Amino acid sequence: MAEDLKVRYSDRDLAEFRELIEDKITKAKSHLELLKSSYMNDGNNGTDDTSPTFKAFEEGSETMSKEANTQLAIRQEKFIRDLKNALLRIENKTYGICRVTGKLIAKERLKLVPHATLSIEAKNMQQ
Repeated sequence: MAEDLKVRYSDRDLAEFRELIEDKITKAKSHLELLKSSYMNDGNNGTDDTSPTFKAFEEGSETMSKEANTQLAIRQEKFIRDLKNALLRIENKTYGICRVTGKLIAKERLKLVPHATLSIEAKNMQQ
């Protein structure tokens, strides 16, 4: 009697997705470092030698941009965590399987949103 095999992506597909995700993690980490360094600096963005108008604008927007950068950094950290979780799903060979329907998530969707855990069908059901 044939064993009921679960639907999953092939090892070759999983290897491709792993490469894509690892590349995204590398880029996301470097973006995160930029964000962190921009809101952890001493407030001197090298504007001393630029026009006074720019310096005034810079000081006025400093608090807002620090807050915005902090929010962006938090989102970036979550993105990296989601990507790392996707790598774990690749290891477990459960990557690309919708957690609601159990069907494969379309490759096109995974290429755009490699950390997706829902198919478009399941996502639409949530709305």
